[in-house]
Amino acid sequence: MKSRLNHSLILVFAALLLLAAGPGATLAQEQKAETADVLRAGRNFLATPVYPEPEDQRILALFKGLRVADVVDGMDAVGLQNIGLMDPEIHSLWRDTEHFTHRFVGVAVTARYVPTQNPPAGKMSTEAYDEWAGDWYEQRSGEPFIPLIRQGTALVIEDAPNADVGTIGSYNILDWKSQGCVGVVTSATARDTDEIIVERVPLYLKKTGRCIRPGRNELESVNRPVVCGGVLVMPGDIIVADGDGVVAVPRSKAEAVAKYARKIMDEDKAGRRDLYKKLGIKEDDSVKK
Repeated sequence: MKSRLNHSLILVFAALLLLAAGPGATLAQEQKAETADVLRAGRNFLATPVYPEPEDQRILALFKGLRVADVVDGMDAVGLQNIGLMDPEIHSLWRDTEHFTHRFVGVAVTARYVPTQNPPAGKMSTEAYDEWAGDWYEQRSGEPFIPLIRQGTALVIEDAPNADVGTIGSYNILDWKSQGCVGVVTSATARDTDEIIVERVPLYLKKTGRCIRPGRNELESVNRPVVCGGVLVMPGDIIVADGDGVVAVPRSKAEAVAKYARKIMDEDKAGRRDLYKKLGIKEDDSVKK
């Protein structure tokens, strides 16, 4: 009798456990399905940080005049060895070795263009082609990042890696400059390079391009993480560029990097001023305080 009672109690207890687990299991399944639906529609996992303009200007002042070499030393000093330093293939289109106007320090605004899956224009009348190309610029490969440009912006563009496409040209880069952009970095190409050299807009690129965007690339995102020169660039990062290349400084480490880099640069300038004096060399912009 006692054994039968114990068995009955076990069955009742098991049934209660199943009843308790049932709704919970259903809820978990519903949540899983809900998560899958969200992920299937696409989701970004790296949040875009947002900084007020006064804070941007404060950080930029800390980096004023610093060279890539100084900043890389600063990155080493804060534990970021080999982080943020772009591949040397990303180089300055032009260089000013008297006043160093090809150098810049800016706050990253980013854009990502990807190769298209859509066909080229094919054979059509020039009127139809102009309409097709205009629609492509408007609908597929525009520049909605322009309202984000403000004084001190460094525009960083990840572009279709193998396309011969001049996403950057002599007109739009000058327009970006008029909005406050201090320099542009791209993982790919630019065209109208002779004119850009004459315009003296700082541009760092992988190689020259010749063609236009329609039929070649599409805009994937604005002010999201991009990869340029093999490194991650987050919106708001500090971009430093000169004849040695380009480095992206994570915003969270920017103050510490700038402080150490300033020490390195000041010591270097002081030492070279002494050597200039010893050798009878007239001081230039590279050693001035």
